[in-house]
Amino acid sequence: MTTQHLPAGLIGASILRVEDPVLTTGRGCYVDDVQLPGALYLALLRSPYPHAKITSINADAARKMPGVELVLTGADIDINIPSPPMVPGQKIPPHPALARVAVHAIGAPVAAVVAQTRAQAADAANAIEVEYDALPAVTNAEKALEPGAPIAREELDTNICYRAVNKGGDVDKAFAEADHTVKMHIASPRQVAMAIEPRAAAARPEPNGDLTVWLTTQSPHRTRADLATAIKFPEHRIRVIAPDVGGGFGSKGPLYREYTLAAYCALKLKRPVKWTATRSDDFLTVIQGRDQAMTSELALKRDGTMLGLKVRVVANLGAYLCSNTAGPPQRMMAMAPGCYQIKNVFVEVLAVFTNTVSTGPYRGAGRPESVLNIERLVDKAARDLGIDRLAIRRKNFIRPEQFPYKTATGVEYDSGDYEKALDEAMKLSDYDRLMGERDAARQRGELAGVGVSTFVEPSGGAGFESGTVRVERTGEITVLTGSSSHGQGHETMFAQVVADKMRVGMEHVAIRHGDTMAVQQGVGTFGSRSAVMGGGALALAIENVSDKARRIAAHLLEASLEDIVPAEGGFAVTGVPEKKVTWRQIAAAAYGRLPKGIDPGLQETVFFDPKREAWGFGAHVALVKIDRDTGETKIEKLVLVDDCGVIINPMIVEGQIHGGVAQGLGEAFLEQMQYGEDGEVLTGTLVNYAVPHATTMPTLTLGETVTPNPFNPMGVKGVGEAGTNGAPPCIANAVMDALAPLGIDHIDMPYTAPKLWTAIRRAESKK
Repeated sequence: MTTQHLPAGLIGASILRVEDPVLTTGRGCYVDDVQLPGALYLALLRSPYPHAKITSINADAARKMPGVELVLTGADIDINIPSPPMVPGQKIPPHPALARVAVHAIGAPVAAVVAQTRAQAADAANAIEVEYDALPAVTNAEKALEPGAPIAREELDTNICYRAVNKGGDVDKAFAEADHTVKMHIASPRQVAMAIEPRAAAARPEPNGDLTVWLTTQSPHRTRADLATAIKFPEHRIRVIAPDVGGGFGSKGPLYREYTLAAYCALKLKRPVKWTATRSDDFLTVIQGRDQAMTSELALKRDGTMLGLKVRVVANLGAYLCSNTAGPPQRMMAMAPGCYQIKNVFVEVLAVFTNTVSTGPYRGAGRPESVLNIERLVDKAARDLGIDRLAIRRKNFIRPEQFPYKTATGVEYDSGDYEKALDEAMKLSDYDRLMGERDAARQRGELAGVGVSTFVEPSGGAGFESGTVRVERTGEITVLTGSSSHGQGHETMFAQVVADKMRVGMEHVAIRHGDTMAVQQGVGTFGSRSAVMGGGALALAIENVSDKARRIAAHLLEASLEDIVPAEGGFAVTGVPEKKVTWRQIAAAAYGRLPKGIDPGLQETVFFDPKREAWGFGAHVALVKIDRDTGETKIEKLVLVDDCGVIINPMIVEGQIHGGVAQGLGEAFLEQMQYGEDGEVLTGTLVNYAVPHATTMPTLTLGETVTPNPFNPMGVKGVGEAGTNGAPPCIANAVMDALAPLGIDHIDMPYTAPKLWTAIRRAESKK
């Protein structure tokens, strides 16, 4: 593809994504597309039990089957998936690549087969005979805390992985002085990430003793380090490549058992080994999201002033800890107060083991649960006190002049104007007319409701990110970023930043990522950190490269450094635009003869770590109607106003919001991974796990405010998770507003038609 030459001033322009022609025409290269001559194929035998002892494994028949090269059980290898502690006192039970003594979740692998073909490997795996002694299982985190509950991990004496507390102010005094308290129990449904590309791995031992591994990963360098630890192989001898990756949403962040087994088997057999998940594999083995239960109390004055907040989170971690499983529940400790000045806060998090698939980051990673909790509390408080829902929010918002603002939980928000975003949402939704439509519908006997949510959205964080800008000998520009794209549009967005700041056309910029041999150490892509962290690193690297280029330009133009200014395609002498040198001329000098005091080369690497997160925010508004006879809900209007600071590419930002809203509406109306009383998976296929599709998406009205981030070189904040943060509580408040005339106070998501129909029937039967 050839890219049109574009002038400077690209930041803020809706440039079409340069990646898309390759991806949309089927010319991309995903892990399963990687062709390795002589490759063998890995298949796994998985446990059908959620919790059981392994009493015997007989693999004799499998070893004799055609094409079989290797059969492994837990007795043959000692490979554990590393999971560093994230909380003091955290319990970390073993996470073996192949179960050795017991299994703790359905889908846990108990044996591995490597064969000449996928079919041969699968057939041999199915021929392995395993005898189990079933043990009691527990799948609900709150029930796992009850006396006498089964112990999910028999190595432990309790189901609690960790307890963490964060507090600020005097919470007891705040509640003692309150005129009114609101108490709610809110459960967020467990969700499946459902990336369009299932996971895959391909491992090839190299003649020099190195190992090359292609992975569907969001974090090539972090995954490489974990892989090296797991298989006890030198990290610097491993090359991890993340080619095109078809979505991740957090689920492709950790190291998985299958990745370690493919790498181990490749080294053992001295042959390439490939493994590609089926959709069923991913349902049973990819980290899942949400599944937190919050019990909260909000203390208020009679006029709606918020005095204090208590939150108790019970989080379901599943059976095994991946590298980041323990992280999402801790978000509540930073985000509990939301947009509001609540000076007295107590948050307790209990992270719990159960016999289910591991949880971990899923688009939002603890943020949506936090926003849902506070926004439902605020709506209930407004209703109880007879205060307008907008007025109670405006009364308690953190004011623009208070930023940077330190919350009671010790987190500093960088900047914000929450009332401005709410005002814009009111304007775009024509809020008064919306309320009029609701009231008119109610007069006709319909169930209609309007919902509002306001929210904060932390982004970036989780360490550094790296960026390298290298001007080649011909003046072309190569960018190496530690951010690793899985569909976000990095090649476009980062090229815009470089082209804008270096005043060249985008066709002169090549973005490289996802290869640990080519790219300096990086952290990866998750948590809406790409523009904030990766972009911040590149902005500083560009600045450093440009500073050196100015010095070279001054030498070439025989002018003082103070007189050298950026010009289209290079640098010029101020006031004399025709006296100019191009990047090509500067680069030729940089790799040729330079004056004393200027080192050769034209390349800069920056590891950027502001040691703080960026705090975006927004306000969402919805009008919904519920059919009394069927329980079906229809969104009549959905308005989303988001503030992510300076916008690099509005089209990409809109796409991120659309995607987040789709997943947020899936949580609100459709999606819930369910387990039976005995731990069996009830929704393990797309036949019974519903996801949104294009025809079910409502029309979205998008708006924005712009509040630059004062702690970022480009003033940006993240936006990738805005839709999952703001849309679900907005819908929840709208649905509960619609049901309020029936005396219904709260229902947990998802709002499926049968669930709402049942609630409506029960409420009407009481009248």
